[in-house]
Amino acid sequence: MQDIKIDVLVIGSGPSGCVAAAHLQNNGIDLKVIEKSEFPRFVIGESLLPRCMDHFEEVGLLDCIAEYGFEIKRGARFIREDTICEFDFSKKHTEGYNWTWQVPRADFDLLLTDKLKEKGVNISFGHEVVDVCFGKDGTSRTAVKTKEGESYIIEAKYIIDSSGFGRVLPRLLDLDKPSEIPEHSSIFSHVKDSNRPEGKEGTLITFDVIDKDCWLWVIPFSNGNTSIGYVCGNQFLDSFEGSNTIKLKNMLKLSKYYYERFKDVDFLFEPITIKNYSKSVKQLFGKGFVLTGNSAEFLDPVFSSGVTFATESGLLAAKLIIKALHNEVVDWKKEYEDYILEGTTVFGSYVKEWYTGNLQTVFFEGNDNPEIKNQICAVLAGYVWDKTNPFVKNHNRLISTLANFIRLENM
Repeated sequence: MQDIKIDVLVIGSGPSGCVAAAHLQNNGIDLKVIEKSEFPRFVIGESLLPRCMDHFEEVGLLDCIAEYGFEIKRGARFIREDTICEFDFSKKHTEGYNWTWQVPRADFDLLLTDKLKEKGVNISFGHEVVDVCFGKDGTSRTAVKTKEGESYIIEAKYIIDSSGFGRVLPRLLDLDKPSEIPEHSSIFSHVKDSNRPEGKEGTLITFDVIDKDCWLWVIPFSNGNTSIGYVCGNQFLDSFEGSNTIKLKNMLKLSKYYYERFKDVDFLFEPITIKNYSKSVKQLFGKGFVLTGNSAEFLDPVFSSGVTFATESGLLAAKLIIKALHNEVVDWKKEYEDYILEGTTVFGSYVKEWYTGNLQTVFFEGNDNPEIKNQICAVLAGYVWDKTNPFVKNHNRLISTLANFIRLENM
């Protein structure tokens, strides 16, 4: 294959890469997207948040998603024993979309890439980055290998790494660092939801809390399938013996709420296990590159933040690169890294306080104060940069303070 010279190379065509590529294409930037996998392909991260609707709308991808018919997500439900805490996205502190979708990612990501190709974006599937080097001016030379074994070089002024869990540049440039989120494992699959109840109950995304450190997700799709999976401490998962199918079958017995619904269904594929999934990096950008989505930071699936941070960072990276290509000064530290880390830090606080038990105390033992609930709901909807929200501005102390108050009140 012939070598290529372009303005921007986008690595990865998940939601982050697609949103970035769409914005670049809309602004006439010469770009190429390379994707190691062949689509459609399975990937986790099936629950969106209202905040990412703004991103899809801005880059012209919202209409094609709406036409597909994915399951609408209007909130989220948390269950612990006999107590239910439900959040309605129409009742939140911050203005914005009141709904989003629950999506099988194989269908969702293929839909986005098909739309990009329709827009004229150059996407190559089955192409893998094997090496990259940067010049003093930030220009990169990326070595790529095709599935047929051919090799070529892409020279680009900027690289957007949206490779997700592939974490291409973090691996090649030694940018990984330990996450501050406690180590956990997940085991998950899809089922043909033959016992799904009619009406709202059959559509709700639910987090069924087994104990402080273990919970089950249930994400129904419009095609009749449902994603189910457990998140728990590593030792707890390892305590279940047998194949992944046997493990997940036995773990389903832990759920009083869902066991009857799922006890006799077959998994549509052998359950997958991921250990220590939370990731972090030493830096989010460098001369000639920027990290977006899960290639930069992945927290925890408990609040479905993955796709929203992916699209937020992908769109922002594309906007700043356009400024730089137009010879405008970009303060990457302030305009990109500080901004993205501000949001992940807020969400990270909620993840950490979930596993300390403080947030679970607020959800299940609080007095359901509507104003407080609306403020927390805005965070769960992805609006983690709105500092008019006390639960954003004071995220580092307000949850634990409220939890302690609730415990004292309930004594």
